[in-house]
Amino acid sequence: MAVPLIRKKVSAVDTAWLRMDRPHNLMMIAGVLMFRERLDIATLRRIVEERFLVFRRFRQRPAELAGVAVWEADRDFDIERHVVHTALPGAAGRKELQTLVSRLATTPLDPARPRWQFHLVDRYDGGSAVIVRIHHCYADGIALVRVLLSMTDASANGPPAMPFNPPKREPRVAPDDPIAQLMQPFAGVLSLAKKLGGTLVDKGAELWSDPSKAVALADQGGAFTAEIAKLALMGQDSPTRFKGEPGAAKRVAWADPIPLDEVKAVGKALGASINDVLLSCVAGALASYLRGKGDGTEGVMIRALVPVNLRPMEKAYKLGNQFGLVFLDLPIGMENPVARLYAVRGNMRALRGSYQPVLALGILAAMGAGPKLLQDTLLAILARNASAVMTNVPGPQQPLWLAGARIDGLMFWVPQAGDIGVGVSIISYDGKVQFGLITDKAFCPDPARVIERFGGEFEKLVLTALMCPWGHTGDLDPEKAARAVGVA
Repeated sequence: MAVPLIRKKVSAVDTAWLRMDRPHNLMMIAGVLMFRERLDIATLRRIVEERFLVFRRFRQRPAELAGVAVWEADRDFDIERHVVHTALPGAAGRKELQTLVSRLATTPLDPARPRWQFHLVDRYDGGSAVIVRIHHCYADGIALVRVLLSMTDASANGPPAMPFNPPKREPRVAPDDPIAQLMQPFAGVLSLAKKLGGTLVDKGAELWSDPSKAVALADQGGAFTAEIAKLALMGQDSPTRFKGEPGAAKRVAWADPIPLDEVKAVGKALGASINDVLLSCVAGALASYLRGKGDGTEGVMIRALVPVNLRPMEKAYKLGNQFGLVFLDLPIGMENPVARLYAVRGNMRALRGSYQPVLALGILAAMGAGPKLLQDTLLAILARNASAVMTNVPGPQQPLWLAGARIDGLMFWVPQAGDIGVGVSIISYDGKVQFGLITDKAFCPDPARVIERFGGEFEKLVLTALMCPWGHTGDLDPEKAARAVGVA
């Protein structure tokens, strides 16, 4: 029986991600799940059929017709094209798996088919691995993680780890009127932000409904226009080997996990959050790598684009992109680990309450609703001010099973936009935290050399925390603390 060809418009924000593909930066969210046991391809396909394809969107492909992006059903859908079987050569260990993930990260998904694939990797470290590739136009990382978790079980024989009812209706799209199409995404973003609270959004809504009010808002010191000015005037971060003209090859690496309880204990002892501790270690690892290459790091700052979720978690299963972005400065030039930790903490606190995420989502919406030339211009402006994309996702803290096999570890990477060539990923799962890196080969051909430094930077903070007086609260003196543990 033939599937009717039904087309629905792609939302403006999702259109922006569809158009953002570059030969050196494909807009794919890629992940790898590792298992000690062998998975069966037939069982994996059945799980995908039963739990992944209940989202009808994954039976559809995005296409552009006369400049308008639409979703259309694949009338020749074949799951064997999307859940495929492969094997690793040689020792079939981490190095070989990283090489395969690197190659797939630069291999485009077939535009004639729904743009996603599961690769069952046989013989990985005596067990199996599953590499997942999904185009960003389907959903953001929060939604896709929720969808993938819906495929897992709480034990080898069930029940499902996170049962839920998938949406029965497709999300509403913008009307046909081209002006309404341009303004509607902003209206949706601002409506969402209004629920989050703040008089700033009220002024932003005035601006988008009547652009002539922009001058008046600026005269009043409106926060919305202030954020626009801040983005427009933001200078570029420091020139390093992580910035330049990207190539067409990627390299990935990931570290051995560290106990989440240890990260929590260090943060508590030093007066910082889990996120502050991890980001400080990332900055330290990047700095150590640069110094190992003979590069000076004094006064160097690397800026990262950090996604911020803008959807209620109870709606995390809904497909589509609903997140903003903030620019986070990483003080690479600070060698003192405690001073660097507090600098990261200060930068993170400065972003709290920022309307950068709302503004960034609005810009993405405008990019998707407008002509591609406008999108390319705005993307270049956003991307030139950063050297990396960084994500930190708290995953489930209990073990999960997929297709009858326990998930032993997992890692993922979000795409890098424009000419950005570094992607940093941090994910926690089953009481452990894992750090991963994807880099453009032209910038960093050996990301494992960065990865291996992450643990050392964390150990410095562990040692500092252990030297804290019993019952200590508040900040340490960075110089005294560093000297006390021999890392000044």
